[in-house]
Amino acid sequence: MNFFQRTGAMALGSRLRQMSERMTQEAAKIYGLYEVALEPRWFPVLYSLRQQDEQSVAQLAEDIGHSQASVSQIIKEMAKQDYVTITKGTADGRKTIITLSEKSRQQLPALDTQMEDVSTAVELMMAQTQHNLWKALDELDYQLDQQGLFDRVNQQRKRRESKQVTIVPFSDEYHEAFRSLNAEWITTYFKMEAADYEALDHPHEKILNRGGFISIALYEGEAVGCCALIKVSEQVYELAKMAVSPKAQGKHIGYLLGKSMLQKARELGAEKVYLESNTLLRPAIRLYHKLGFQQVQGYQSPYERCNIQMEVVL
Repeated sequence: MNFFQRTGAMALGSRLRQMSERMTQEAAKIYGLYEVALEPRWFPVLYSLRQQDEQSVAQLAEDIGHSQASVSQIIKEMAKQDYVTITKGTADGRKTIITLSEKSRQQLPALDTQMEDVSTAVELMMAQTQHNLWKALDELDYQLDQQGLFDRVNQQRKRRESKQVTIVPFSDEYHEAFRSLNAEWITTYFKMEAADYEALDHPHEKILNRGGFISIALYEGEAVGCCALIKVSEQVYELAKMAVSPKAQGKHIGYLLGKSMLQKARELGAEKVYLESNTLLRPAIRLYHKLGFQQVQGYQSPYERCNIQMEVVL
């Protein structure tokens, strides 16, 4: 069993790179067969210029799907071998214009014959395969346009790590974590206020004994997140004191805490849950929207830092 049979689709990038190297080696031999003195990697630029001469580096990059840095490097190589000419644009002297040289044009008849034979050979080869690779590559490109592989892998990492998060009710052993987690983020962006000290120093008196609830998020046994429900009335609770340790961010802990607290609010008979925040905290605002909160007005806030209030109807 070879390497790619053992790894499977996980090694897609390596498999494509190996295939690219193999095809490049084959292409080099084909160019020699037709006595076309071109480097295989030049072909996209030459073909594009054959279709439309006098293009800028940016135009070429967009047309062939390469980066401008990659196109610039190819252009330098081709110019060094006198296959293209480089001039400044007449309308804009800052723009570089690329044109096929006479040396390139002399190669075109042989290149046309080569392309005709290559096209026929590739189509015959593809007809002998079970899957249409060309269409599959189009589909792969489309999927990567929708979401890159990095983002897809990062999403899976977050999902895996979030499964190791446990949400537990508050107990006195987590009091210091509840206080320090909140104090950390508050002092990073704002300042501690009287209402902060009251809730964080006296969670039983200010939250729990008044019908509220506090949850603690544990990751590998360590308290890395917290959130509170503060009872406002029989129908309304406030989502407050949500904090996640910076070292544990990226594990969906805030979302898991928020979901569990909204469920707890339903169990407590709440009809609405509201919260107070600051628009400076953009990731938090995005999280609240994801949880279903919408901006509202009308609640009286004890915090100077509050400049947005949000509410969700359960």
